Amino acid sequence: MSRLFLNIEDRFSNPISFHLPLPLRSQSARMLKLSLIPMHPTLTSLAALYISLSLLANAASADEPFRPEPGTFPPLEKSHSYRGELVFVDHANRRGSIRVQSIGVFRRNAPHPFAMLPYGIVRYRGAPADLRDIPLGTIMHVRAFLPPDPTISAVPVLPVDNRKKTVSLSGVGIAPAENHVLLLEDEPSYCQREGKVWKLKEVNLQNNQGMVLASLEAKQSDGDDASVESMTFDAATRIWRGRERLSVKDLIDEGNWPASGKKSLGGQAVLLGLTWKPTPGGVFTRFHISDIWLDGTAMQRATDNQNEVHKAFIRGRWMPAWVDAVEYGKFGHATVTATLFGGMDASLYADFKQGIAALMNAAENTLKHTEGGTAGPSQMAARGSILEVTTTPGDVPLGSSGIQIRFEMDLITEGIRPTRVVRIRPANWPDVHVPREEYLSDGASSVNERFPTPDIFPKY
Repeated sequence: MSRLFLNIEDRFSNPISFHLPLPLRSQSARMLKLSLIPMHPTLTSLAALYISLSLLANAASADEPFRPEPGTFPPLEKSHSYRGELVFVDHANRRGSIRVQSIGVFRRNAPHPFAMLPYGIVRYRGAPADLRDIPLGTIMHVRAFLPPDPTISAVPVLPVDNRKKTVSLSGVGIAPAENHVLLLEDEPSYCQREGKVWKLKEVNLQNNQGMVLASLEAKQSDGDDASVESMTFDAATRIWRGRERLSVKDLIDEGNWPASGKKSLGGQAVLLGLTWKPTPGGVFTRFHISDIWLDGTAMQRATDNQNEVHKAFIRGRWMPAWVDAVEYGKFGHATVTATLFGGMDASLYADFKQGIAALMNAAENTLKHTEGGTAGPSQMAARGSILEVTTTPGDVPLGSSGIQIRFEMDLITEGIRPTRVVRIRPANWPDVHVPREEYLSDGASSVNERFPTPDIFPKY
Protein backbone atom coordinates (compact mmCIF):
# COMPACT_ATOMS: atom_id res chain seq x y z
CA MET A 1 0.00 0.00 0.00
CA SER A 2 1.28 3.46 -0.85
CA ARG A 3 2.40 5.70 1.95
CA LEU A 4 3.83 9.16 2.29
CA PHE A 5 6.85 9.55 4.53
CA LEU A 6 7.44 12.81 6.40
CA ASN A 7 10.52 12.92 8.60
CA ILE A 8 10.12 14.51 12.03
CA GLU A 9 13.83 15.32 11.99
CA ASP A 10 16.59 14.33 9.61
CA ARG A 11 18.55 12.63 12.40
CA PHE A 12 15.73 10.15 13.02
CA SER A 13 16.59 6.70 11.74
CA ASN A 14 12.92 6.00 10.98
CA PRO A 15 10.67 8.61 9.40
CA ILE A 16 7.04 9.14 10.37
CA SER A 17 4.61 7.84 7.80
CA PHE A 18 0.88 7.70 7.69
CA HIS A 19 -1.74 6.08 5.55
CA LEU A 20 -2.95 8.24 2.72
CA PRO A 21 -6.65 9.09 2.67
CA LEU A 22 -7.67 9.25 -0.96
CA PRO A 23 -9.53 12.56 -0.97
CA LEU A 24 -6.80 14.89 0.21
CA ARG A 25 -5.47 16.25 -3.06
CA SER A 26 -4.34 19.67 -4.21
CA GLN A 27 -2.15 21.10 -6.93
CA SER A 28 -0.57 23.31 -4.29
CA ALA A 29 1.25 20.24 -2.96
CA ARG A 30 3.90 20.96 -5.59
CA MET A 31 5.00 23.87 -3.42
CA LEU A 32 6.07 21.46 -0.67
CA LYS A 33 9.39 19.63 -0.71
CA LEU A 34 8.39 16.06 0.07
CA SER A 35 10.40 12.89 0.03
CA LEU A 36 8.36 10.04 -1.42
CA ILE A 37 9.16 6.38 -1.64
CA PRO A 38 8.56 4.75 -5.05
CA MET A 39 4.92 4.03 -5.64
CA HIS A 40 2.53 2.76 -8.25
CA PRO A 41 2.22 5.60 -10.81
CA THR A 42 -1.52 6.01 -10.33
CA LEU A 43 -0.99 6.70 -6.62
CA THR A 44 2.12 8.88 -6.72
CA SER A 45 0.19 12.13 -7.02
CA LEU A 46 -2.18 11.13 -4.22
CA ALA A 47 0.65 10.71 -1.75
CA ALA A 48 2.05 14.23 -2.02
CA LEU A 49 -1.41 15.66 -1.96
CA TYR A 50 -2.27 14.54 1.56
CA ILE A 51 0.22 16.95 3.13
CA SER A 52 -0.96 19.74 0.82
CA LEU A 53 -3.99 20.10 3.04
CA SER A 54 -1.68 22.01 5.39
CA LEU A 55 -1.55 24.87 2.90
CA LEU A 56 -5.31 25.20 3.10
CA ALA A 57 -5.28 24.87 6.87
CA ASN A 58 -2.81 27.75 7.14
CA ALA A 59 -5.18 30.02 5.25
CA ALA A 60 -7.45 32.19 7.37
CA SER A 61 -10.98 30.96 7.84
CA ALA A 62 -13.56 32.67 5.69
CA ASP A 63 -14.85 35.96 7.10
CA GLU A 64 -18.40 34.98 6.20
CA PRO A 65 -19.97 31.86 7.72
CA PHE A 66 -20.50 29.15 5.12
CA ARG A 67 -23.37 26.69 4.82
CA PRO A 68 -22.74 23.52 2.74
CA GLU A 69 -25.29 22.48 0.12
CA PRO A 70 -26.74 18.96 -0.05
CA GLY A 71 -24.90 16.77 -2.53
CA THR A 72 -21.82 19.03 -2.61
CA PHE A 73 -18.57 18.67 -0.68
CA PRO A 74 -17.76 22.10 0.81
CA PRO A 75 -14.35 23.76 0.30
CA LEU A 76 -12.11 23.43 3.34
CA GLU A 77 -10.89 27.01 3.01
CA LYS A 78 -14.37 28.28 3.85
CA SER A 79 -14.50 26.39 7.15
CA HIS A 80 -14.11 27.91 10.61
CA SER A 81 -11.28 26.50 12.74
CA TYR A 82 -10.99 26.09 16.49
CA ARG A 83 -9.62 23.59 19.00
CA GLY A 84 -10.43 22.34 22.44
CA GLU A 85 -11.03 19.43 24.78
CA LEU A 86 -13.32 16.55 23.81
CA VAL A 87 -15.67 16.30 26.80
CA PHE A 88 -18.65 14.27 25.53
CA VAL A 89 -19.21 11.74 22.74
CA ASP A 90 -22.41 10.23 21.34
CA HIS A 91 -20.59 7.89 18.98
CA ALA A 92 -23.71 6.22 17.58
CA ASN A 93 -24.96 9.58 16.27
CA ARG A 94 -21.51 10.99 15.35
CA ARG A 95 -21.76 14.00 17.61
CA GLY A 96 -20.36 15.26 20.89
CA SER A 97 -19.16 18.34 22.75
CA ILE A 98 -15.86 20.23 22.82
CA ARG A 99 -14.69 22.76 25.40
CA VAL A 100 -13.38 25.35 22.97
CA GLN A 101 -10.12 27.07 23.82
CA SER A 102 -10.30 30.84 24.25
CA ILE A 103 -8.41 33.66 25.94
CA GLY A 104 -10.61 33.29 29.03
CA VAL A 105 -10.77 30.82 31.90
CA PHE A 106 -10.74 27.46 30.11
CA ARG A 107 -12.46 25.41 32.82
CA ARG A 108 -15.46 27.77 32.72
CA ASN A 109 -16.01 27.38 28.98
CA ALA A 110 -19.30 25.52 28.51
CA PRO A 111 -19.05 22.33 26.38
CA HIS A 112 -19.88 23.20 22.77
CA PRO A 113 -21.98 20.62 20.87
CA PHE A 114 -20.81 19.49 17.43
CA ALA A 115 -22.00 17.01 14.81
CA MET A 116 -19.90 15.31 12.18
CA LEU A 117 -21.03 15.91 8.62
CA PRO A 118 -21.91 12.58 6.98
CA TYR A 119 -18.69 12.86 4.97
CA GLY A 120 -16.77 14.40 7.90
CA ILE A 121 -13.39 12.84 8.69
CA VAL A 122 -12.06 11.93 12.15
CA ARG A 123 -8.33 11.34 12.58
CA TYR A 124 -6.58 9.97 15.65
CA ARG A 125 -2.85 9.32 15.95
CA GLY A 126 -2.39 9.99 12.25
CA ALA A 127 -5.01 7.49 11.06
CA PRO A 128 -8.75 7.37 10.29
CA ALA A 129 -10.92 6.92 13.37
CA ASP A 130 -14.43 6.78 14.73
CA LEU A 131 -15.47 9.05 17.59
CA ARG A 132 -15.56 6.03 19.90
CA ASP A 133 -11.80 5.62 19.46
CA ILE A 134 -10.86 8.97 21.00
CA PRO A 135 -10.51 9.24 24.81
CA LEU A 136 -12.43 12.00 26.54
CA GLY A 137 -10.15 14.87 27.48
CA THR A 138 -8.16 14.71 24.22
CA ILE A 139 -7.35 18.08 22.65
CA MET A 140 -8.86 18.16 19.15
CA HIS A 141 -8.52 20.52 16.18
CA VAL A 142 -11.78 21.33 14.36
CA ARG A 143 -12.70 22.57 10.87
CA ALA A 144 -16.47 23.15 10.70
CA PHE A 145 -19.39 24.81 8.90
CA LEU A 146 -22.92 25.99 9.58
CA PRO A 147 -25.53 23.19 9.60
CA PRO A 148 -26.35 22.23 5.98
CA ASP A 149 -30.04 21.90 6.91
CA PRO A 150 -30.87 23.50 10.28
CA THR A 151 -34.27 21.74 10.41
CA ILE A 152 -32.65 18.32 10.86
CA SER A 153 -29.52 19.33 12.77
CA ALA A 154 -28.51 16.78 15.41
CA VAL A 155 -27.17 19.57 17.64
CA PRO A 156 -28.54 23.01 18.57
CA VAL A 157 -28.63 25.60 15.80
CA LEU A 158 -27.03 28.86 16.93
CA PRO A 159 -27.12 32.44 15.60
CA VAL A 160 -24.89 32.74 12.55
CA ASP A 161 -22.58 35.27 14.23
CA ASN A 162 -22.32 33.33 17.51
CA ARG A 163 -18.54 33.01 17.20
CA LYS A 164 -18.35 36.76 17.93
CA LYS A 165 -20.26 36.37 21.19
CA THR A 166 -18.28 37.14 24.36
CA VAL A 167 -19.04 35.20 27.53
CA SER A 168 -18.00 36.54 30.92
CA LEU A 169 -14.73 34.94 32.13
CA SER A 170 -14.69 32.63 29.09
CA GLY A 171 -13.91 35.12 26.37
CA VAL A 172 -15.00 35.18 22.75
CA GLY A 173 -15.58 32.33 20.30
CA ILE A 174 -16.41 29.44 22.66
CA ALA A 175 -19.67 28.52 20.88
CA PRO A 176 -19.39 29.14 17.12
CA ALA A 177 -22.45 28.47 14.97
CA GLU A 178 -20.10 26.42 12.79
CA ASN A 179 -20.78 23.16 14.61
CA HIS A 180 -21.00 20.70 11.69
CA VAL A 181 -17.51 19.26 11.36
CA LEU A 182 -15.64 18.38 8.19
CA LEU A 183 -12.32 17.52 9.87
CA LEU A 184 -11.71 16.54 13.51
CA GLU A 185 -8.14 15.58 14.40
CA ASP A 186 -5.97 15.14 17.48
CA GLU A 187 -2.62 16.84 18.04
CA PRO A 188 -0.29 14.35 16.29
CA SER A 189 -2.65 14.11 13.30
CA TYR A 190 -2.76 17.90 13.07
CA CYS A 191 1.03 18.19 13.35
CA GLN A 192 1.65 15.57 10.66
CA ARG A 193 -0.77 17.30 8.31
CA GLU A 194 0.83 20.67 8.97
CA GLY A 195 4.40 19.35 8.77
CA LYS A 196 5.13 20.52 12.32
CA VAL A 197 6.76 19.07 15.43
CA TRP A 198 6.98 19.98 19.09
CA LYS A 199 10.53 20.89 20.07
CA LEU A 200 11.30 20.26 23.73
CA LYS A 201 13.33 23.04 25.31
CA GLU A 202 13.48 22.20 29.00
CA VAL A 203 12.10 19.78 31.57
CA ASN A 204 11.52 20.55 35.25
CA LEU A 205 10.87 17.40 37.24
CA GLN A 206 9.99 16.48 40.82
CA ASN A 207 8.60 13.13 42.05
CA ASN A 208 8.07 11.77 38.52
CA GLN A 209 5.96 14.72 37.44
CA GLY A 210 6.56 18.28 36.38
CA MET A 211 6.62 20.72 33.50
CA VAL A 212 7.96 20.75 29.95
CA LEU A 213 8.72 23.90 27.96
CA ALA A 214 8.19 23.32 24.25
CA SER A 215 7.41 25.18 21.02
CA LEU A 216 5.35 24.07 18.02
CA GLU A 217 7.43 24.67 14.91
CA ALA A 218 7.92 23.67 11.32
CA LYS A 219 10.34 20.75 11.09
CA GLN A 220 13.16 22.85 9.59
CA SER A 221 12.45 25.98 11.63
CA ASP A 222 15.25 27.56 13.64
CA GLY A 223 12.72 28.35 16.37
CA ASP A 224 13.63 32.00 16.71
CA ASP A 225 10.05 33.20 16.25
CA ALA A 226 8.26 30.29 17.92
CA SER A 227 6.43 30.94 21.17
CA VAL A 228 7.23 28.61 24.06
CA GLU A 229 4.43 26.86 25.93
CA SER A 230 4.55 25.17 29.33
CA MET A 231 2.76 21.80 29.61
CA THR A 232 2.45 19.38 32.48
CA PHE A 233 3.27 15.67 32.58
CA ASP A 234 3.14 13.01 35.29
CA ALA A 235 3.92 9.36 35.98
CA ALA A 236 0.97 8.28 33.80
CA THR A 237 2.39 10.00 30.70
CA ARG A 238 3.18 7.36 28.08
CA ILE A 239 6.51 7.68 26.28
CA TRP A 240 7.04 5.78 23.04
CA ARG A 241 10.43 5.02 21.49
CA GLY A 242 10.76 2.61 18.62
CA ARG A 243 8.91 -0.52 19.73
CA GLU A 244 9.17 0.37 23.43
CA ARG A 245 6.68 1.95 25.79
CA LEU A 246 8.57 3.88 28.46
CA SER A 247 7.69 5.82 31.59
CA VAL A 248 9.08 9.00 33.10
CA LYS A 249 11.02 6.81 35.53
CA ASP A 250 12.68 5.00 32.60
CA LEU A 251 13.97 8.30 31.19
CA ILE A 252 15.30 9.22 34.63
CA ASP A 253 17.04 5.84 35.04
CA GLU A 254 18.67 6.27 31.61
CA GLY A 255 19.91 9.73 32.56
CA ASN A 256 17.95 11.48 29.81
CA TRP A 257 15.83 13.37 32.34
CA PRO A 258 16.91 14.47 35.82
CA ALA A 259 15.54 12.85 38.96
CA SER A 260 14.69 16.35 40.13
CA GLY A 261 15.19 19.90 38.96
CA LYS A 262 15.67 21.37 35.51
CA LYS A 263 17.49 20.12 32.43
CA SER A 264 17.79 21.54 28.91
CA LEU A 265 16.47 19.21 26.19
CA GLY A 266 18.07 21.14 23.36
CA GLY A 267 15.03 21.41 21.11
CA GLN A 268 14.43 17.66 20.83
CA ALA A 269 11.79 17.10 18.11
CA VAL A 270 8.83 14.93 19.12
CA LEU A 271 5.11 14.51 18.57
CA LEU A 272 2.80 14.97 21.54
CA GLY A 273 -0.63 13.76 22.54
CA LEU A 274 -2.36 16.54 24.48
CA THR A 275 -5.17 16.49 27.02
CA TRP A 276 -6.40 18.91 29.68
CA LYS A 277 -6.66 18.47 33.40
CA PRO A 278 -7.30 20.97 36.22
CA THR A 279 -4.18 22.91 37.18
CA PRO A 280 -3.55 24.57 40.55
CA GLY A 281 -2.23 28.09 40.94
CA GLY A 282 -4.83 30.09 39.02
CA VAL A 283 -3.59 29.02 35.55
CA PHE A 284 -6.25 29.73 32.93
CA THR A 285 -5.14 27.31 30.21
CA ARG A 286 -2.35 24.78 30.44
CA PHE A 287 -2.45 21.51 28.54
CA HIS A 288 -1.23 18.14 29.77
CA ILE A 289 0.96 15.66 27.87
CA SER A 290 -0.63 12.22 27.64
CA ASP A 291 1.85 10.74 25.14
CA ILE A 292 5.30 11.54 23.76
CA TRP A 293 6.46 9.89 20.51
CA LEU A 294 10.24 10.19 20.43
CA ASP A 295 10.79 8.91 16.90
CA GLY A 296 9.10 8.00 13.66
CA THR A 297 8.97 4.27 14.32
CA ALA A 298 6.98 4.80 17.49
CA MET A 299 4.49 7.13 15.78
CA GLN A 300 4.12 4.81 12.81
CA ARG A 301 3.25 1.88 15.08
CA ALA A 302 0.51 3.94 16.73
CA THR A 303 -0.77 4.99 13.30
CA ASP A 304 -0.78 1.43 11.97
CA ASN A 305 -2.66 0.13 14.99
CA GLN A 306 -5.38 2.80 14.74
CA ASN A 307 -5.66 2.24 11.00
CA GLU A 308 -6.37 -1.46 11.55
CA VAL A 309 -9.01 -0.61 14.15
CA HIS A 310 -10.78 1.65 11.67
CA LYS A 311 -10.57 -0.80 8.76
CA ALA A 312 -12.29 -3.47 10.85
CA PHE A 313 -14.93 -0.94 11.93
CA ILE A 314 -15.80 0.10 8.35
CA ARG A 315 -15.99 -3.47 7.10
CA GLY A 316 -18.52 -4.21 9.83
CA ARG A 317 -20.58 -1.00 9.38
CA TRP A 318 -20.18 -0.65 5.55
CA MET A 319 -18.65 2.12 3.45
CA PRO A 320 -20.59 5.44 3.61
CA ALA A 321 -21.44 7.27 0.38
CA TRP A 322 -24.08 9.46 -1.13
CA VAL A 323 -26.23 9.00 -4.18
CA ASP A 324 -25.40 11.13 -7.22
CA ALA A 325 -28.02 9.80 -9.62
CA VAL A 326 -30.62 7.05 -10.07
CA GLU A 327 -31.64 5.48 -13.40
CA TYR A 328 -34.99 3.76 -12.85
CA GLY A 329 -35.96 0.61 -14.72
CA LYS A 330 -39.04 -1.61 -14.57
CA PHE A 331 -40.46 -3.44 -11.57
CA GLY A 332 -38.10 -1.84 -9.03
CA HIS A 333 -34.94 -2.33 -11.07
CA ALA A 334 -32.50 0.61 -10.92
CA THR A 335 -28.90 1.64 -11.52
CA VAL A 336 -27.46 3.95 -8.86
CA THR A 337 -24.40 6.16 -9.19
CA ALA A 338 -22.81 6.94 -5.81
CA THR A 339 -19.64 8.66 -4.54
CA LEU A 340 -17.77 6.94 -1.73
CA PHE A 341 -16.81 9.19 1.18
CA GLY A 342 -13.13 9.82 1.78
CA GLY A 343 -10.46 9.77 4.43
CA MET A 344 -10.03 6.00 4.80
CA ASP A 345 -7.36 3.44 4.08
CA ALA A 346 -6.72 2.68 0.42
CA SER A 347 -7.29 -1.05 0.94
CA LEU A 348 -10.97 -0.41 1.74
CA TYR A 349 -11.53 1.39 -1.55
CA ALA A 350 -9.62 -1.31 -3.42
CA ASP A 351 -12.33 -3.80 -2.43
CA PHE A 352 -14.81 -2.00 -4.70
CA LYS A 353 -14.24 -3.66 -8.06
CA GLN A 354 -16.18 -3.92 -11.29
CA GLY A 355 -18.33 -7.04 -11.48
CA ILE A 356 -18.46 -7.92 -7.78
CA ALA A 357 -21.68 -8.52 -5.85
CA ALA A 358 -22.56 -5.82 -3.31
CA LEU A 359 -25.32 -4.50 -1.05
CA MET A 360 -26.55 -0.91 -0.59
CA ASN A 361 -28.60 0.27 2.37
CA ALA A 362 -30.22 3.63 3.08
CA ALA A 363 -28.72 5.57 5.99
CA GLU A 364 -29.30 8.74 8.00
CA ASN A 365 -27.03 11.78 7.93
CA THR A 366 -25.60 10.37 11.15
CA LEU A 367 -24.64 7.31 9.05
CA LYS A 368 -27.09 5.12 10.97
CA HIS A 369 -28.39 2.16 8.99
CA THR A 370 -32.07 1.60 8.34
CA GLU A 371 -32.97 -1.89 9.48
CA GLY A 372 -35.94 -4.19 9.78
CA GLY A 373 -35.02 -4.83 13.39
CA THR A 374 -34.52 -8.60 13.25
CA ALA A 375 -31.84 -9.62 10.78
CA GLY A 376 -29.33 -6.78 10.53
CA PRO A 377 -28.69 -4.22 7.77
CA SER A 378 -28.56 -6.84 5.05
CA GLN A 379 -32.27 -7.55 5.47
CA MET A 380 -33.24 -4.06 4.25
CA ALA A 381 -30.43 -3.61 1.72
CA ALA A 382 -30.77 -3.56 -2.06
CA ARG A 383 -28.67 -6.28 -3.70
CA GLY A 384 -26.90 -6.29 -7.02
CA SER A 385 -23.52 -5.89 -8.67
CA ILE A 386 -21.07 -3.08 -9.34
CA LEU A 387 -21.07 -2.23 -13.04
CA GLU A 388 -18.30 0.35 -13.01
CA VAL A 389 -15.76 2.02 -10.73
CA THR A 390 -14.30 5.38 -11.79
CA THR A 391 -11.87 7.81 -10.19
CA THR A 392 -12.37 11.54 -10.56
CA PRO A 393 -9.31 13.20 -12.19
CA GLY A 394 -7.71 16.29 -10.68
CA ASP A 395 -8.45 17.87 -7.34
CA VAL A 396 -10.92 16.13 -5.04
CA PRO A 397 -12.46 18.01 -2.09
CA LEU A 398 -11.96 16.82 1.46
CA GLY A 399 -14.75 14.42 2.40
CA SER A 400 -14.85 12.73 -1.00
CA SER A 401 -12.79 9.73 -2.04
CA GLY A 402 -13.02 10.78 -5.66
CA ILE A 403 -14.28 7.22 -6.35
CA GLN A 404 -17.66 6.76 -7.97
CA ILE A 405 -19.46 3.46 -8.50
CA ARG A 406 -22.41 2.46 -10.70
CA PHE A 407 -24.44 -0.16 -8.89
CA GLU A 408 -27.18 -2.20 -10.56
CA MET A 409 -29.89 -3.53 -8.21
CA ASP A 410 -32.99 -5.58 -8.80
CA LEU A 411 -35.16 -3.86 -6.16
CA ILE A 412 -34.43 -0.29 -5.08
CA THR A 413 -35.61 0.89 -1.66
CA GLU A 414 -37.18 4.23 -0.71
CA GLY A 415 -34.12 5.74 0.98
CA ILE A 416 -31.87 5.42 -2.07
CA ARG A 417 -32.40 8.76 -3.81
CA PRO A 418 -30.09 11.53 -5.16
CA THR A 419 -28.20 13.47 -2.41
CA ARG A 420 -29.24 10.86 0.20
CA VAL A 421 -26.66 9.05 2.31
CA VAL A 422 -26.21 5.29 1.89
CA ARG A 423 -23.87 2.57 3.08
CA ILE A 424 -22.38 -0.01 0.69
CA ARG A 425 -20.84 -3.40 1.40
CA PRO A 426 -18.97 -5.61 -1.04
CA ALA A 427 -20.47 -9.07 -0.59
CA ASN A 428 -17.18 -10.45 0.74
CA TRP A 429 -17.20 -8.07 3.73
CA PRO A 430 -18.58 -9.50 7.01
CA ASP A 431 -22.36 -9.73 7.32
CA VAL A 432 -22.80 -8.69 10.96
CA HIS A 433 -25.61 -7.28 13.09
CA VAL A 434 -24.91 -3.76 14.40
CA PRO A 435 -25.98 -2.89 17.97
CA ARG A 436 -29.41 -1.37 18.52
CA GLU A 437 -28.21 2.22 18.94
CA GLU A 438 -26.58 2.18 15.50
CA TYR A 439 -29.64 1.65 13.33
CA LEU A 440 -33.09 3.12 12.71
CA SER A 441 -36.00 0.75 12.96
CA ASP A 442 -38.31 0.70 9.97
CA GLY A 443 -41.09 1.30 12.49
CA ALA A 444 -39.60 4.58 13.72
CA SER A 445 -42.30 7.20 14.07
CA SER A 446 -40.61 10.17 15.74
CA VAL A 447 -37.45 12.23 15.71
CA ASN A 448 -36.61 10.80 19.12
CA GLU A 449 -35.96 7.48 17.41
CA ARG A 450 -33.70 9.20 14.93
CA PHE A 451 -31.26 11.04 17.15
CA PRO A 452 -32.46 11.59 20.09
CA THR A 453 -33.30 15.25 19.57
CA PRO A 454 -30.79 18.10 20.00
CA ASP A 455 -32.60 18.93 23.24
CA ILE A 456 -30.18 16.67 25.07
CA PHE A 457 -27.63 19.47 24.60
CA PRO A 458 -27.79 22.81 26.43
CA LYS A 459 -28.05 25.77 24.05
CA TYR A 460 -25.32 28.05 25.32
